[in-house]
Amino acid sequence: MATLSNISRRDFLNGAALTIGAAPFTVGACARQNTADIASSETRAAYPPAMTGMRGSHVGSFEVAHQLAWENKSWPRPEAQTDDDYDLIIVGGGISGLAAAYFFQERHGADSRILILDNHDDFGGHAKRNEFSVDGKTLVAYGGSQLIEGPSGYSDNTKKLLSAIGLETDRFYQFYNQDFFSEQGLQERIYFDAEHYGVDKLVKSIIPNIGSTDSAEIIGTAIDQFPMSAASRDSLKALFLKPQDYLAGETIEDKKKLMRSISYEKFLQDHAGLTEEAALFLRRRYLGIWAVGWDSLSAMEGMRLGMPGTYVLGFLETYSDGEEEPSVFRFPDGNAGIARMLVRSLLPGSAPGDTMEDSAMARFDYGKLDEEGAPLRLRLSATAVDVRNTSDTSVDVVYVKNGASHRVRGKYAVMACYAKMTPFLCSQMPRAQREAIEYSEKTPLVYVNVALRNWRAFKQAGVSRLYSPRAFYHSIRLNYPITMGDYAYASSPDEPTIALMQYAPITPGQGLSMKEQSRLGRQKLYQMPFDEFERNVVSQLTGAFGAYGFNADEDIAGITVNRWPHGYAYEYNELEDDPSFGWSNGPHIAGRAPIGRIAMANSDSEASSYVDAAIDAADRAINELLLG
Repeated sequence: MATLSNISRRDFLNGAALTIGAAPFTVGACARQNTADIASSETRAAYPPAMTGMRGSHVGSFEVAHQLAWENKSWPRPEAQTDDDYDLIIVGGGISGLAAAYFFQERHGADSRILILDNHDDFGGHAKRNEFSVDGKTLVAYGGSQLIEGPSGYSDNTKKLLSAIGLETDRFYQFYNQDFFSEQGLQERIYFDAEHYGVDKLVKSIIPNIGSTDSAEIIGTAIDQFPMSAASRDSLKALFLKPQDYLAGETIEDKKKLMRSISYEKFLQDHAGLTEEAALFLRRRYLGIWAVGWDSLSAMEGMRLGMPGTYVLGFLETYSDGEEEPSVFRFPDGNAGIARMLVRSLLPGSAPGDTMEDSAMARFDYGKLDEEGAPLRLRLSATAVDVRNTSDTSVDVVYVKNGASHRVRGKYAVMACYAKMTPFLCSQMPRAQREAIEYSEKTPLVYVNVALRNWRAFKQAGVSRLYSPRAFYHSIRLNYPITMGDYAYASSPDEPTIALMQYAPITPGQGLSMKEQSRLGRQKLYQMPFDEFERNVVSQLTGAFGAYGFNADEDIAGITVNRWPHGYAYEYNELEDDPSFGWSNGPHIAGRAPIGRIAMANSDSEASSYVDAAIDAADRAINELLLG
């Protein structure tokens, strides 16, 4: 299992926010509204952040890679180079790839020639920026990687990089209004949907209950309102209000062994006496963190994350070594803010400004990213298909852009792309390394941003965020109250804002492992059209807020679906993996070994899905190349 400090960051990410009968609302109507509000389709195509509809793994970004991996397709290898020589070629323009460029310039020289290739039409990888223009106001949200979590614990080189690009973490305390929702009288609630519970109902949230200031009377009254059987409500009351040592008579060591070997859901049903219906209510509580439910996570993980029924067993295992930092370290567009500041630092002419504040609204000139003759070039919509050492002094990279193959040469290469693609790209990779990489399985998930013309219904319902035990989107919340530079959060319910919704394509309750659920979920995502996500947006928002005045036709101005079939980097799960596996031990160590002058980066190579892992991986990869 990963180290305690690793998972504490998972906990903290979720601690401040769940990541999360319909009116007629068609895909065509949404598209017309977006076209009118944002700009012409030509303008949006030239400025990827403003594009709506299906984003993330969008059409045009994955087809070449799938043909290579699934169909064993090959592309002609040009006899002549189609570009100049480079000092470094980086495959992947996410935060890890951009950080690799920064570290290489720092250590090899500011005039180093670098080419960054990325298969998407925008840079940043999972650090995706979504923009909307609603009634003349620009709205911004994250479409993937969202939080600079626990920055005081970052490595020295990661801190140094963030500082060098102008990022000062203490400033976020000024940008993020931690009291906004409480001052507005908004709080988290539970949404029971009619499809699964027979009624659309909002109830006060009671989970997790560790550290809650709610009285027993308040908790009991909330549970009494749950649209469940009396037996299920009674079992939840016993769990929340009268917990006991459910493993009494066992030694502490035996208790720990058991808690690591069974799922939290099994612990609840077999030891804490919850009904199946009551256990289902809790299953998806941390779905936004692990992208899998409590049927596939250990009971010990339940204890670490503060789930009910685990703190009365005579021992305590937590992820916190002390006081944790609040989750205020957020740009309006999440970690896309880091990617944008990196690109602006690497390519000074790409965007105006030089501060955190002005970065929030800076409009990038995408025509400046890949200028001929520039020492650093960032080439989008370019998918690598072959990376190989051609001698002791060079690496050749073949990539496909606009259907044609191109070949470039560099002294070194960094693979900052999806790790499981590297065996298909690097034919010189040893078999043992291929097998090590195959061990992991990225977890799929979807971030949906819904531009709203107002948030009066949220105000009327007293809701800042919802946990949905069984509805399509397991969470929904108002965008984070961040004001930075010229970007101002919607202070009035009459102003436009964004609702953040999250979906994870799990297949729970069938005895499938986390990896098996991820594979099935990935297939499911590629088969789901945009209108299926849209229908569920309309249905769920209407079910939750229709009684409070929400009208989808009038209130929804646009929808962006950020689909990530290859989402979170795989983090070891003690219920299914060797418990000794963690950041410093596991198959990912062998999987990231350099191959000649080719080094491996990206968060996959660190077995961690957090932004500092991506930067640390870049730091390590450049050192491996330059220091041997």
